[in-house]
Amino acid sequence: MGIFERYLSLWVAICITAGLLLGNLTPTVFQAIAAMEYAHVNLPVAVFIWVMIYPMMVQVDFSAVKQIGNKPKGLALTLIVNWLIKPFTMALLGWLFFRVFFTGFVDPQTATEYIAGMILLGVAPCTAMVFVWSHLTQGDANYTLVQVSVNDLIMIFAFAPLAAFLLGVSDVSVPWSTLLLSVVLYVVVPLLAGVFTRQLLRNQGVERFSQRLKPFSIAGLLATVILLFGFQAETILAKPLAIVLIAIPLLLQTYGIFAIAYFAAKSMKLPHNIAAPACMIGTSNFFELAVAVAISLFGLHSGAALATVVGVLVEVPVMLSLVAFANRTRHWFN
Repeated sequence: MGIFERYLSLWVAICITAGLLLGNLTPTVFQAIAAMEYAHVNLPVAVFIWVMIYPMMVQVDFSAVKQIGNKPKGLALTLIVNWLIKPFTMALLGWLFFRVFFTGFVDPQTATEYIAGMILLGVAPCTAMVFVWSHLTQGDANYTLVQVSVNDLIMIFAFAPLAAFLLGVSDVSVPWSTLLLSVVLYVVVPLLAGVFTRQLLRNQGVERFSQRLKPFSIAGLLATVILLFGFQAETILAKPLAIVLIAIPLLLQTYGIFAIAYFAAKSMKLPHNIAAPACMIGTSNFFELAVAVAISLFGLHSGAALATVVGVLVEVPVMLSLVAFANRTRHWFN
């Protein structure tokens, strides 16, 4: 395990702190960066997200999809959790907390934006960081590849309709064109780039090439975190209660979904090296996509963008705690 994976939580915490400090000390710099957008897409954020995602997409081998029939139960668990349970429970928790429990703390318009941000997190199953969680739980790397490949294919077609449906049910009006553009920019383009790269390499040296790109992916992740928290620095420090309010349903969702998936995997008698990554995929989020779409739809300083940024804040330490739990309970599956 490399120094990045070993101290992942530390690096992200440092970048969050740096973003908050820089955002408050040099707000004009971040305002200038925020103004660099085209068609509601912030260009610096888009570049860093592409830098972060592309090396991961190079590892996605769609020829592995042919192996679906070999061990279908693990893949079925992932798909059911990702597309039939998680988006709807996230929308329900968002509505429950911000329309019922927290109505005295948040005005209706802001509550609607927080719910929208949570929904965008819920309909974006993890892609890039799955390989890290799988590695940390000693998961079956090839099977993880199959799961990610199938999920990415489904995401191309399901993300926009599902997001539009759940946002519409939550009384949030969204332009289809922006949703579709986001899917093309942050899913289709990186995937095609990854496929094209694998073809150029003819599947030889893909691992070596990915390792060479890894520092750029790490830099993209950390730079994205700094930018996101820099954009939201004034809001976060001025409204710490908002962070707590958003974090509560996100924590419940994350631990709840993991519990459902993990005990289902145990009941299905899946081997641990398939069960653990399957549950991690269903639990974690493609927060890069959620953040990018929230910014495109609602703006950099919106409640929706803040909710997705809180998702970043919550995700890394929570997922590391679930990795530790999965490793301690390995004997449940033997």
